[in-house]
Amino acid sequence: MIDTSDFKNGLTIKADGAPCKVMWFQHHKPGKGGAVMRVKLKNLETGAITEKTFKSGTKFEEVSLTKEKKQFLYSSGNDFVFMDMKNYEQMTMPKEKLGDITKYLKPETEVEALYIDDKFLNMDLPLTVELKVTSTVPGYKGDSISNLVKPATLETGVEVQLPLFIKEGDIVKIDTVTGEYVERVSK
Repeated sequence: MIDTSDFKNGLTIKADGAPCKVMWFQHHKPGKGGAVMRVKLKNLETGAITEKTFKSGTKFEEVSLTKEKKQFLYSSGNDFVFMDMKNYEQMTMPKEKLGDITKYLKPETEVEALYIDDKFLNMDLPLTVELKVTSTVPGYKGDSISNLVKPATLETGVEVQLPLFIKEGDIVKIDTVTGEYVERVSK
C-alpha cells in the first residue's frame, strides 16, 4: 500500500476503482484542519484527467504496469496503426481509445503501450515531441526579446501558442502533457 507521502509524478495507483497515473501533486496545509494532498490524476482506462484532494495519510493500492515499445506507422480514417518494436506485429487502435495523444502523433513516433494483466489500457507519449510549424503569422526583426505569443499550426494539425520569433518551417519541441512550447530545435 502507498500513502499520499509516497506520491511522485508518474506513480500509478488505483483511485476510485480505476488505474490512475499521478500527473501532478502538491502538499497543502491550510490554516485550519489537517494537511491535504492536491493531485491531478489521469485515468488510464478513459484518458480523463481529474483533480482530486486527499487527506494526508490516505492509503492507495499501487498498480504495476507492463510497458511495451510501439512505433506509430500511419492513420487511416479514425484508426491509428502501431507496430510492436520486438516482433513487428501491427496493432490498430481507434482514435476514441487513444484520446488526446493523437494530436502529437506523427509517423515513426515511438510510444509505450500500457498493459495491466495483459489487458491494453492506453499509450504513453514521450514527455516532448518535435514537430514542424506548418502555418503561423510572420514574425518581425527584434521579436526575440519579448514573451509575447502567437497562434501556430503544427504538422499534426494541433494548434499551439509560440513565441513571435518562430516562423513557418521551424522545428519546435512541445510538452505532450501541457501542450506548451518548450524550445526551438536547431537541426
